[in-house]
Amino acid sequence: MQDLAAAPARRRAPLGQAAAEELRRRILTGQLAPGARLVEDRLSPELGLSRMPIRDAIQSLVADGLAAPTGRRGTRVADLSAEVAHELVEVRATLEGLNAALAARRRDADILARLQDVLARGNAAARSGSAAELAALNGEYHDLLALAGSNRVLGDIMRSLRLRTELVFKRNSIERAAADW
Repeated sequence: MQDLAAAPARRRAPLGQAAAEELRRRILTGQLAPGARLVEDRLSPELGLSRMPIRDAIQSLVADGLAAPTGRRGTRVADLSAEVAHELVEVRATLEGLNAALAARRRDADILARLQDVLARGNAAARSGSAAELAALNGEYHDLLALAGSNRVLGDIMRSLRLRTELVFKRNSIERAAADW
């Protein structure tokens, strides 16, 4: 049980945002499985928060595509079908290409050095790292690439797509790590 209201690092952020970050972490690590119900009455005491921040957090997860409303039955963790996963990857690949082109055009030396560092750490982790480490490095790489592209609208869209596709990529990150990195 994690009391988010008492966590000092979280106090500065709105409680709904802190709850969303915790639930997002649980979804992406598999602690909350696809199809699991997100019930305010259960999550509220578990996270040490009232129902309002939990409700805000669940709405944030729906907006990110990590949860889906099920009518009168509440909200569940998203369960991406193979077809939806394929469509997400198609869109993400197209937009990643645009972002890479913008980054190449702008060529910020500091960001390029940071990207090279992440790639080196990713290659090392691909040989001996955990799925969680590879996912974190992948996220860091793509966040830096978005920063290098310097397009806020594209960056926001890419963040949402990365969250949704992370569920897909986590399933096979260890098996494909060497080739991917």
